[in-house]
Amino acid sequence: MEIVLIVIVAIIVILVIAAIALYNNLVKMRNMVDNAWAQIDVQLQRRLDLIPNLVETVKGYATHEQGTLDQVTQARSAVMGATSREGKMQADNMLTGALKSLFAVAEAYPDLKANVNFQQLQSELSNTEDKISYMRQSYNDTVMKYNTAIQTFPAVIFAGMMGFQARDSFDAVAGAETAPQVQF
Repeated sequence: MEIVLIVIVAIIVILVIAAIALYNNLVKMRNMVDNAWAQIDVQLQRRLDLIPNLVETVKGYATHEQGTLDQVTQARSAVMGATSREGKMQADNMLTGALKSLFAVAEAYPDLKANVNFQQLQSELSNTEDKISYMRQSYNDTVMKYNTAIQTFPAVIFAGMMGFQARDSFDAVAGAETAPQVQF
């Protein structure tokens, strides 16, 4: 009888240790997802900080392109005003499209393209866009690992009870594969 009791206690101890390890792993993965999102947020803020200077530079050369400039400004405001991750993802996709249109407009103005300030801003923005793209990929990879972890056995049994919920990936906006159309 004593051996059975020892075996039962050992099994319970092993299950408790496994549950603790599972919980700690899920917390670590959730924190990695949050950190990956924070890295995207840092780069989005950098881009938001660059845009007003870029818009002002373009305004001086392309005064009759006010619609494109307004579109960029509105998209920037939408990103700044987004309160959820999903809203920020959606607004960011709008901003990316608006910036593509802005750079397409800039192609029509040789003096603007030759402006040193514009070139520097465009280079910084391009560098930031590359960082955002990399951070999005890193975020999506981390979300995939996290979602897989909470959806596989045995974690799937406990994840819902412990408050772990699937996260959304950062998806490209529909039509992102086509270049913007600019008409003069």
